[in-house]
Amino acid sequence: MGSLKNQILISMPQMKDPLFSKSVIYICEHNINGAMGMIINKQFSEPELNTIIEKVLVDDESHKALANDIYFGGPVLLEKGIVLHHGSYMSHDSIAISKSIAITSKKDVLGELQQKEGVPFKLMLGHAGWSKGQLEKEIANGDWLMQATTTDFIFNVPSNQMWRQATESLGLDLGPTFGMGGQA
Repeated sequence: MGSLKNQILISMPQMKDPLFSKSVIYICEHNINGAMGMIINKQFSEPELNTIIEKVLVDDESHKALANDIYFGGPVLLEKGIVLHHGSYMSHDSIAISKSIAITSKKDVLGELQQKEGVPFKLMLGHAGWSKGQLEKEIANGDWLMQATTTDFIFNVPSNQMWRQATESLGLDLGPTFGMGGQA
């Protein structure tokens, strides 16, 4: 299997782990040592944000301005903020994932992005990680589907529609009867 960097993973309906159920994960790094990605379709609710925001990198005013852009990136280092942003803006602290997508963990970049018009971004709290061979085993087990992605999908599709849109774009109908067996 080649690198999955700059692709998305789409969880299959049988995924029972509530953290990853109906998740779409953008893969930022994938090599022989493991993988790192961020769940891009799970926004925090307002009550969750009020609790978390006191412990994280943004103040109350920034929190209000970012309320629709803060996502649960995954269970690893939940207290660490990572900004996923369009590659049309690159600071010296940004790391390019592709020609059009970059990440950074620097607070000043978050402030700069808030001031820029037309540069989409998402603030991710935490990330998902896999050790050597773990992701490949999960894919072989049928837990994840893989797909190429676009900046339009990552930044413009409403988060509550991402999982369904991603599965349907693969030609899958994951309606209520998907995965049910039976006899005729």
